[in-house]
Amino acid sequence: MSAPVTDRAAVLAVLEQARADAAAAGLPLLLNLYCCQGGSAAGYAPRFHVVGVDLSPQPRYPFTFIQADVLWLLAGFAEWIREHVAFIDASPPCQRYSRAQKIQRREHPDLIGPTRDLIAATGLPYVIENVEEARGELLSPVLLCAAAFGMRTYRHRLFETGGWTLVAPQHPEHVHRTVKMGRPLEPGDWYHAVGNFSNVPYVRADMGVPWMNRDGIRECIPPAMTRFLSRQFLGLDPAPETTAGRGQMAFDDLAVTR
Repeated sequence: MSAPVTDRAAVLAVLEQARADAAAAGLPLLLNLYCCQGGSAAGYAPRFHVVGVDLSPQPRYPFTFIQADVLWLLAGFAEWIREHVAFIDASPPCQRYSRAQKIQRREHPDLIGPTRDLIAATGLPYVIENVEEARGELLSPVLLCAAAFGMRTYRHRLFETGGWTLVAPQHPEHVHRTVKMGRPLEPGDWYHAVGNFSNVPYVRADMGVPWMNRDGIRECIPPAMTRFLSRQFLGLDPAPETTAGRGQMAFDDLAVTR
């Protein structure tokens, strides 16, 4: 694994190029922190120029990417961020809060609090996302369910907002039986994309993330969630868009917004 960048000049060069690209496209600039393979980024991309930041290399990330420590970047470029960025999205690693990690008793750092403190210091509007088990670490989070956006899964994600208010769509009842992990998925099946889940192409198409592998899908925020979120933030019609047919549309969106 390659090492994170600590060269300020190199990071600044990427940020300045992103700022120029955003201006040329007439789009506000968005920082996508702890970006992984870019599920949340794809939802923002039609209306923002997105820059992803992650400690690990993310060769599948489809937008401008900086491999760096997020806290280092927030602290070291606070003034630049305050001046040029319009919105910050952060998804601190959820392993500390997940059920699996509690069972395995592994220690993971708490990154939600330190991340929030550094984002708040910029004064910019933001969202911090995490799993339901992290509810106690988030401030008045709003729950979004993937099924509300037409997906055949009940993936839940919590969103803490700062500087604006998020209103969730109606939460659908959980009435569909989901296929157990590892068993074959057939068209129309409901599923949990956890562990070594089967039929990756089916789940990619359902979530609208055709560029992701299994590892990315397991942790991702479906783009439909942040598409809804960004429309609400910008004052557009916030009605949730379903993911029906989003597989090819996601490729078309990325071709335009890279």
